[in-house]
Amino acid sequence: MLCWPFFAEQRINCVYTCNEWGIGLEINNDARRDQVEKLIKELVEGEKGKKMRTKAMEWKKLAEKAISSDGSSYANLDNFVNHVLLRKG
Repeated sequence: MLCWPFFAEQRINCVYTCNEWGIGLEINNDARRDQVEKLIKELVEGEKGKKMRTKAMEWKKLAEKAISSDGSSYANLDNFVNHVLLRKG
């Protein structure tokens, strides 16, 4: 993912995407065509891009696990729905 934060929450999203999760590269504030081209080539063909694709697949597996019937997101949504239904009843 290429990140070019401009305002609001975009800066923190960029920090997480690029630094914490390891799946993005940040575009400099004074972005030029050659800089964007270089970053795209790195994502598509470069070693960093390969590492990011591997990391993205790890995140995908974690997300799939979380939404499976025994996953944390599934359980949290189920608990929320049951809580709302109990309040109505």
